[in-house]
Amino acid sequence: MPTIPYLHFRGDCAEALAFYAGALGGTDLALLRYADSPNASEAAKGSDRVMHGQLRLGDGMLMASDVPPGMEGHPQQGVSVMQTFPEPAAAHQAFDRLTDGGTVIQPFAPTFFSRGFGMVRDRFGTHWIISTAPEAASQSADPAAVAETEAHPT
Repeated sequence: MPTIPYLHFRGDCAEALAFYAGALGGTDLALLRYADSPNASEAAKGSDRVMHGQLRLGDGMLMASDVPPGMEGHPQQGVSVMQTFPEPAAAHQAFDRLTDGGTVIQPFAPTFFSRGFGMVRDRFGTHWIISTAPEAASQSADPAAVAETEAHPT
């Protein structure tokens, strides 16, 4: 039984999921809007907000929605989404794309536990942990790069 992250946004869910599709190579983007509901409230009828969205990421899924019209929300507080890639080049490319308009928390670099690892808060407020699969990390990581990363963490 898979665990599926479900993110919440304040009106920019459709934009965020489209961004993630491009940044992470997602497919099968699907959106259902509050206005499409047969029981939509008056506030929802004129809204473009997303009631449910989903995006396939490799073997996994990312789901999301906007906070309902007329309600407050605090998206992505206290949670990170981790995405792993088989190779450092693909992970680094995804990391670089997620930094567009975002804030780098830890630059992407080899570590003692991964051939590539980095953290970024994207422009939508989602905290991402991007990493390579842990197999053979200690044999593949450049020891000088690992030492530099550990000596000067961000």
